[in-house]
Amino acid sequence: MSASLSDEQKIAVGREMAAAWKAMDWRKVADMFTPQGVLHSMMVEPIVGREAVYKRVSGLGEGLESITLNIAHMGVVDGVLFMERVDEFVIRGRAGSAPVVGVLEFDGPLISVWREYYDRAHLLKNMGLVEDFDQKTR
Repeated sequence: MSASLSDEQKIAVGREMAAAWKAMDWRKVADMFTPQGVLHSMMVEPIVGREAVYKRVSGLGEGLESITLNIAHMGVVDGVLFMERVDEFVIRGRAGSAPVVGVLEFDGPLISVWREYYDRAHLLKNMGLVEDFDQKTR
């Protein structure tokens, strides 16, 4: 296993992840995970594995015109990165936003688990969706 990151390095990874989302670089987003990394929106079953994460995030990117993860607060507690933010996006011409808290655990320089806490109904409404995209992007 690689040496663990300092708190400052973990915060830098959080900022790098936000930049990858803004660039809509889905390969970069997925490659920041360990091979068996977990992306878990807490209201649905977790996505397990780097390639499954790639399928999910690139699937979310369909119709996405822009996205910015506006970080309000970020810090490390007990070795875990906490990121409070408001995600603003334009998808299929519709602007929306969602308040989110992301919690990231690391294995060396890579993300092993990323848990997302948000109001899923609020997000889907702001995306203009009547059907959840969860199963379609697995």
